[in-house]
Amino acid sequence: MNLKSSFLFAVVLAGLAALIGTATYAAEPAARITILYDAFGKDATMTKDWGFSALVEIGGKRILFDTGDNAKIFAANVKAKGVDLTSLDFVVLSHRHSDHMAGLSYVLSVNPKVKIYAPKEAFGIYGSSVPSSFYRKDESLPPEMRYYDGKPPEIMKFGAAWADANFELIDQTTEIVPGITLIALISDLPGTKELKELSMAVNTADGIVLVVGCSHPGIERIVEAAAAINPRIRLIAGGFHLVAAPDEVITKVTTALQDRFKVESIAPGHCTGEPTFAALKKAFGDRYIYAGAGTSIPIGAEGSSNMKRGEGMTPDDLRVYRTLAARNDPFGVMRAQARRAGADL
Repeated sequence: MNLKSSFLFAVVLAGLAALIGTATYAAEPAARITILYDAFGKDATMTKDWGFSALVEIGGKRILFDTGDNAKIFAANVKAKGVDLTSLDFVVLSHRHSDHMAGLSYVLSVNPKVKIYAPKEAFGIYGSSVPSSFYRKDESLPPEMRYYDGKPPEIMKFGAAWADANFELIDQTTEIVPGITLIALISDLPGTKELKELSMAVNTADGIVLVVGCSHPGIERIVEAAAAINPRIRLIAGGFHLVAAPDEVITKVTTALQDRFKVESIAPGHCTGEPTFAALKKAFGDRYIYAGAGTSIPIGAEGSSNMKRGEGMTPDDLRVYRTLAARNDPFGVMRAQARRAGADL
């Protein structure tokens, strides 16, 4: 949407908002992140184990981000929280490590056709393809000593660990639906060098809600990429991969999140590390959100769950309004702009 059409859409929404009035109508479902898998937590119904999974419900979408380390434990935790995996919009697998994807077998057992976004890697576990030009040829060899008898396909395709799963592989940062972007980065750290990882940035009316798996490429790099979408970072939830980091690194990251990126709230978990939990709790105070297994973190955006709709509008008006809002502004960013524009008139 270009600047002109964005302005026109904002004006239309402002006009429609003026028709809405103040009558009470059914509220939209509360936006929240529910932690389904982690090694700490206060919920006695949840089994603690090393790994990460979270259900993100926002803007009418239900997104499963990672699936934990053990399919049986993941299934038990899902049932303990009463989560329906058959109605997911899609799944995001942040990276190929087992503590983030082993529960996928259970997901597929109840929802075999669900779309799964995962990093694209050569010879990757999620499936891949490479041009056959990647290997050197030797035409002096007889056909029986040559790959494909010397006539390889132009593109060589490789199978996935879950052969029938509906994977969509992400190679670069991509807005997969309006308002939801998968940030694709590559780790350059020893031990995980060249590991590709996806993080999810949801652009709401109140700023970016950023969900991270393990932050192998570096939490600062991930937040920097999210800030390029919207400089206001409202919330970061997930693992920061500082579990073995020395104090000076923890201090550097904490300072960057506070002073450079001005992160408003933080809900660290998984591989963030106990000393980092302590440092972030001290730094962020009441803006530090506990995120143990079983916790539900409210993330209701301005202008969503609290918005009252419909008075003074015909059924056709209301249907058009909802269609435009859902298609072009699922997280209320432009609605917030419209209300501000109306206030300035």
